[in-house]
Amino acid sequence: MKRLITALKRWGQLVFVTVILLGAFSFAMFQGGFVSWFIFYMILPFVLYSLLLALYPLKSMKWEREVESAQLRRGDSLNSTIRLSRVFPFPLLYTVLSEQADDALLKAGAGRDRKMVLLGFRKQAEWTFKRDNMPRGEYILEGIEIETADFFGWVRKSREVPLPQKVLVYPRITEIPYQPIDVRYDQGASAAPFTFVKDTTMASGIRDYQPGDRVSWIHWKSFARTQTMQTKEFEARQSQDLVLLDDRAQSDKFELQVELVASLLRSVVRSNSGLVYLSAGRSVDYFPNIRTEGEYQQVLTHLAKVQPDAMELRAEEVSRRLQQLQPPLVLYVTARLTDEMASAVMRGNGQRRTCVCFVVMEAGEVLTAEERAVHETASARGMIVKTVRQEEFAGVFKEVNHP
Repeated sequence: MKRLITALKRWGQLVFVTVILLGAFSFAMFQGGFVSWFIFYMILPFVLYSLLLALYPLKSMKWEREVESAQLRRGDSLNSTIRLSRVFPFPLLYTVLSEQADDALLKAGAGRDRKMVLLGFRKQAEWTFKRDNMPRGEYILEGIEIETADFFGWVRKSREVPLPQKVLVYPRITEIPYQPIDVRYDQGASAAPFTFVKDTTMASGIRDYQPGDRVSWIHWKSFARTQTMQTKEFEARQSQDLVLLDDRAQSDKFELQVELVASLLRSVVRSNSGLVYLSAGRSVDYFPNIRTEGEYQQVLTHLAKVQPDAMELRAEEVSRRLQQLQPPLVLYVTARLTDEMASAVMRGNGQRRTCVCFVVMEAGEVLTAEERAVHETASARGMIVKTVRQEEFAGVFKEVNHP
């Protein structure tokens, strides 16, 4: 149906222009005189251009897109360059280029870019669309729409050119110096916050072979020289397994919450500590054993797309997950601590382990009496509750260890 309407419109424009030409010619033939023929010859170039424009195939134009970066941080600018190349330099006037984007980008205040250009006889040209202060999310640049017309708008042509491009806008990251948090065990005493693990990718020296050493640790080059069994010494790195939990409850501070979660993830992963990430919303998303940059990148992609979709938090499922994992330490990030979630987290984590809750707040925000009561109740159960504002992100670990 759309093609039929487009075809009828195109033929209607041709008929309209032809009628103008024939009308002017007939007027000159029957009327005669200088004025009538002057009018005909004045109209003739415009009519001929309109007829040629109607016949000019916009499909012969080749388009390509180049995005400066398809992975941005919240608040960055998105620069998209559109390039045109064509073989036949037909003069185009009053050409309008419009960037087409998905609904999410339109709602975000972008994707409405329109540029009017005078292309003329140029065979090659390029235009740059810029969007400042991009919000976090996943966006699709679908393509461009080109619209052109003649001098008087008798003939109008348009074409949508698909140039799909996916853009991910990640949350902003705050550099947080990692400090291990003391963990309470069954005996109730404060144990060393780290376990030492041999990093077998980096040898720091050699020593005499001892029974129990792995065959893969033997230093064969020294054995070939001295005929004495010697073993590689490896650097010991510190690790601390923990669970990072955040909820996707509806909140106007959700963006700050996501930024804190992303910053904590980066800090822990770079410290070579083991990490499990739970994201509780409409579903509970589970990312186990996050240690490498590649695994961290998968979680970061999740954080770029995630939305506050939890109409009601799945407290029981969160509690069950924590009971299965039995981590020595839980970091819980939320924009609003509730009795239900505090109970579920403590029940799943166990009273003899450490649980730290970071409650994200905006600058100048003050806790209400109800919120303060919930925090005090959670603290009485053994949870460490800390309110954190954006300017305090960099010192969250220090704040926990030095209350």
